[in-house]
Amino acid sequence: MKEPQMDNAQIAEALFAALAANDADAVRSLCALNFQLVQNGAAPINLEALLKFNAMVHKAVPGWGYGDAIRASTTSGFVEEHTAGGTLPSGDVLRLPVCIVAEVVAGRVTHVREYFDSAIAAPLMAALARR
Repeated sequence: MKEPQMDNAQIAEALFAALAANDADAVRSLCALNFQLVQNGAAPINLEALLKFNAMVHKAVPGWGYGDAIRASTTSGFVEEHTAGGTLPSGDVLRLPVCIVAEVVAGRVTHVREYFDSAIAAPLMAALARR
């Protein structure tokens, strides 16, 4: 019996659960081979670069995860607002509001545009630079 297809909101939920778990295989299963991520309008990165960055974040920020998600399917993918964060090496808790606009083709995430306040993200970038 064939498993039911996930709708785009369920794909979003599964993707961020996999990223929070640092489960590279699960992330790969949800993303297309030509996946691209653009953060705040910067140059796009591919899936392997995202997985490497995600692993670095997990090492630098214990308890990294996503909460307070508000997500909706769109005709071409999904939109999600969430709070990303964890405990910084200083002991401070980072809570970074993020907005995601994503495209999904044939059940796989192909493009993600991520927007966040770089000033709020500065402590995360500092923690990553120390690694």
